[in-house]
Amino acid sequence: MSSSASFVENAPAKINLTLRVLGRRSDGYHEIESLVAFADFGDTVSFSRGGELALTVRGPNAEKAGADADNLVLKAAQALAARVAGVGLGAFVLEKRLPVAAGLGGGSADAAAALRLLARANNLTVDDGRLHDAARATGADVPVCLDPRPRLMRGIGEILSMPLKLPALPAVLANPGVALPTKSVFAAWEHAASEALPLDATAVAKIGNREEYLQLLATQVNDLEGAAIAVEPVIAEVLSALRALAGCRLARMSGSGATCFALFSAAAAAIEAAKALSSKYPHWWVRASALSGG
Repeated sequence: MSSSASFVENAPAKINLTLRVLGRRSDGYHEIESLVAFADFGDTVSFSRGGELALTVRGPNAEKAGADADNLVLKAAQALAARVAGVGLGAFVLEKRLPVAAGLGGGSADAAAALRLLARANNLTVDDGRLHDAARATGADVPVCLDPRPRLMRGIGEILSMPLKLPALPAVLANPGVALPTKSVFAAWEHAASEALPLDATAVAKIGNREEYLQLLATQVNDLEGAAIAVEPVIAEVLSALRALAGCRLARMSGSGATCFALFSAAAAAIEAAKALSSKYPHWWVRASALSGG
């Protein structure tokens, strides 16, 4: 393969539609249960094979992405190289569009995209166990982003259901411009029994239409919302603003925040709601999206 060969992968934003925190493990990680979907936008990662492993970060949120040496793209590449002898490395370019430390799994999505690129460039199959081992070694959310389709995730993120084919959900995503590190939110979280019942992947997979999907999600929670609001009270304002939008069926925080989402019955309603929210809060990051149905 030519050393000049170039590949490109999208790294879609991950949305935690639900999030139950079941407890803290002895190793410091937390056991969770989360129904995950993906937005129709995100970052972009490109790769040119040949030469030393390198990363260039550019785009509207490049300056907030931190030191290149700490980027999960490089960590993922190094994790795969440690597992696949002679794997061809090279130069990555990350177009950073998503907010950083925003509960959208941006860094994990970028790392997963990097692994897909390396797999393509090195003729590895997507079900190669070494690829999945590298994903787990890179970060808790990387495995679910490796094949970005709706799934139920458990454990610390490494136990995944089969992909779930669900109705696409029109949504508005909003971030008030504050970075909220996951570690800070979990530090503020206080153990309590979750208010939501466990989800069953088989039952979720039987959902036949958007209305049933929305009704199921309404019975669920994000157990980290209270902790995130304690750390960044503006999240409560974001949730209130989303719930006030015309046509909003449900508003919830994604992951550990600070991005929140509102769900709608129709795409047109979500688009109009995003325009209204952007007009009222011009300093917020706001996007209309269709959350992937698989």
